[in-house]
Amino acid sequence: MADESEIMKLDLLPEDCIVQLLSFTSPYDVCHASLVSTMVRDAAISDLLWEKFLPSDYRQIISRLVLPINFASKKELFLKLFSPLLIDGGRKTFSIDRISSKKCYMLSARELSIAWSTNPLYWCWKPLLHSRFPEGVELIMVCWLEIKGKINTRMLSPRTTYGAYLIVNLAGRAFGLDSLPSEISVKVGGDHESKGIVLIRRNYTNSRKQELERVLMRHRAETLRSRVDNRGGTERALCDRGDGWLEIELGEFYSDGVNDKEVTMCLREVKGEHLKGGLIVEEG
Repeated sequence: MADESEIMKLDLLPEDCIVQLLSFTSPYDVCHASLVSTMVRDAAISDLLWEKFLPSDYRQIISRLVLPINFASKKELFLKLFSPLLIDGGRKTFSIDRISSKKCYMLSARELSIAWSTNPLYWCWKPLLHSRFPEGVELIMVCWLEIKGKINTRMLSPRTTYGAYLIVNLAGRAFGLDSLPSEISVKVGGDHESKGIVLIRRNYTNSRKQELERVLMRHRAETLRSRVDNRGGTERALCDRGDGWLEIELGEFYSDGVNDKEVTMCLREVKGEHLKGGLIVEEG
């Protein structure tokens, strides 16, 4: 805690100097520093300061909002961007991470490339309860499951490690999705690729039921798994988000902020040649 003499010295600085000093901290630190003195509090609500915390392209981002937002200050705008807001005709959301202040994007199912998704015999587009997007898509039945999403690093925060996730759910009629692990990958340009596998199934709370299934299906599962190449990859599991949806971590990648590169995220199961259905896709 600063003593009284340090506070008095700080108060002697021009406001723009205090703003400059605070800009090297974080929004969290600024909110705490505003309690030090009246001069610091005035600097801590300055539009000049909060514009430094906003993404450099924030004007272009808010011009893409589906519904315009009202804000009386740059600090208010920053706080409103904590909540995911629909952009680009409702096909994406944008938000600022509460902890890191980095840019975050979510791609709707319509923004993803899903094999056969335009054929109503294989996929069904419909509104989803508790979804942030107008609609999602449910797998009726296919033998070739492939879902891809793409984003350019120029849209992202520089010098940042990102995680790529697929948000899904399983219908009560889901079948064939856990017969063989799905291959997951994240590729940045032609330089780096992260690989892994995931078994699309809910985690059982009944351990006896899970163990019995393992015994009955062990031989078949081992035969099918031998078809999947996971050298150097990571085996992942579905995670319950606590909001009724399940999360698949596809991998990580680094955005350097220097080079514009296309990031391709993918979930694929094309080797089993068996029918599968009941996967509900909300976003990536």
